[in-house]
Amino acid sequence: MLKSYKTLGHYAAEEYVVKKSRFIGYAKPVKTEQEALDFINEISKKHWDATHNVYAYSLREGGIKRFSDDGEPQGTAGMPVLNILIQEEVTDCVVVVTRYFGGILLGGGGLVRAYSHSAKIGVDAAEIITIVPWFLCSVCCDYTFYGKIETLIRDMGGVVDDTQFAENVVVKFRIEQGQENAFDKKLLDLTNGKVKFDIIEELLAAK
Repeated sequence: MLKSYKTLGHYAAEEYVVKKSRFIGYAKPVKTEQEALDFINEISKKHWDATHNVYAYSLREGGIKRFSDDGEPQGTAGMPVLNILIQEEVTDCVVVVTRYFGGILLGGGGLVRAYSHSAKIGVDAAEIITIVPWFLCSVCCDYTFYGKIETLIRDMGGVVDDTQFAENVVVKFRIEQGQENAFDKKLLDLTNGKVKFDIIEELLAAK
């Protein structure tokens, strides 16, 4: 059974300066551990001259959660970044926080706050989205019902993916799981029982 989850909508980066230390929070949605590691390597190469490239990532598959302090005092960097992902309840994503040291020591508490804040602004910039389980469906109808059925799909929070116009109209659409019975009843009422829809497959997609 497919389950909903939260992740990031897109790649983003935000910058933050505290006591002359420059922090850049990078955030990106990923599907696999290899994708996460590739992104970490990409940022580390881009900022090869940075003092630290701290990271954390969380993946649904295997419930994997990893982090690295990358030379910062233990517990002051990687874990605070991972904690942001846990607090925001996002998964299938990676965050890298790059630091350029500005010459003023921040102390343990200062580092925790700086890395937490940098991760948070990166995650916020990448925009948290909810991925929900849908049914991909198909309905075939004549032209007299087409407009009403398309309106019904949208009114029930569904998404029309494709429409083919021939002798009849074939509409492929998504409807959120849990709505299928209510949709079926309204479709039968709307068409006086003349039109039914078929469920093709389950899928996960943004709401």
